[in-house]
Amino acid sequence: MKYRTIGMIGLSLLLLMGCGEKKESAPKAPTRVQTELVSTEASGDGQTYVGVVEENAATAVSFTGMGVVRRVLVTEGQMVSRGQLLAEMDDTQARNLLSGAEAQMTQANDALKRYSMLHDNGSLPEVQWVEIQSKVAQAKSQLEVAKKNLSDCRLVAPVSGLIGHKQVGAGETALPSQAVVTILDISKVKVKVSIPETEMGMIHAHTPSSVAVKAIQKKVNGGMIEKGVQADALTHTYDIRIHVANPDRRLLPGMVATVTLGQTHSPAYTRQVTLPVTSVQKSADGTFFVWVVANDSTVHRAKVTTGHTSGNRIAVTSGVAQGERVVTEGYQKLSEGTKVIF
Repeated sequence: MKYRTIGMIGLSLLLLMGCGEKKESAPKAPTRVQTELVSTEASGDGQTYVGVVEENAATAVSFTGMGVVRRVLVTEGQMVSRGQLLAEMDDTQARNLLSGAEAQMTQANDALKRYSMLHDNGSLPEVQWVEIQSKVAQAKSQLEVAKKNLSDCRLVAPVSGLIGHKQVGAGETALPSQAVVTILDISKVKVKVSIPETEMGMIHAHTPSSVAVKAIQKKVNGGMIEKGVQADALTHTYDIRIHVANPDRRLLPGMVATVTLGQTHSPAYTRQVTLPVTSVQKSADGTFFVWVVANDSTVHRAKVTTGHTSGNRIAVTSGVAQGERVVTEGYQKLSEGTKVIF
């Protein structure tokens, strides 16, 4: 009985020691999200959308024949003028063909000169005279083709503009109609915006517009508007393109722009905070909130009061301050205190 009691006491001590040990769990990896810094922007009677800058026109420049590229004389982002040499192809074969064509031309002209005296004296049959003239015309045609082939070994700019993309380098084989470089006309640009079908009726060719590009801290007034006529099957939106002057060529294709359509010059404009509509969530009690990222990269709910919706953005009248960072995408897996990376 004594030994049994001692054994039970030992077992109890082992269980207590086991319960006292705490297993260390591996730290949970931060959740990746996309965020936006809260900032104020002008707002008024206009509708606000997000657009993308596009070039006014793009010209793909290519050789007309196949051959090895000897050198490319331009780089991406370089401004070029019409007629400027862009690239050269190995012209050895073209020069040989030109030499042969010149020799045939010389031979044909010599024959024409010698037989012309016989023709003038009436001692040369007319059929033979016509044949000699045909050989001269044929040699002349071949000479012109050979000269054109040699000239085509030099690729010159058909228009002035900015080199957008270089697709073939020195030592590579260029194929007929394969673009070597693309020249972009950005003396003026177009800003493409997707507009919901329910709002297309309010937009016409001369609707006032304002375009703000944060990448270069520039805001300009838009010009004429091109309206698309084919809707996206999934989003039911139509693309419009706003013409924008770009004399300093600072607006580049691909830049994101904030576009305001409507009364962009209204004196009643105020400064307000706007956020993407999808970043504002609704609680079970009916109130609205956003996820705010703290200095230690953890997220916390911030109750907000919302205003009117403009395009894909919504006005936030209270709850967040300028300079705070708000989660805009990836909020589905968040909870209070979750650590995030962005």
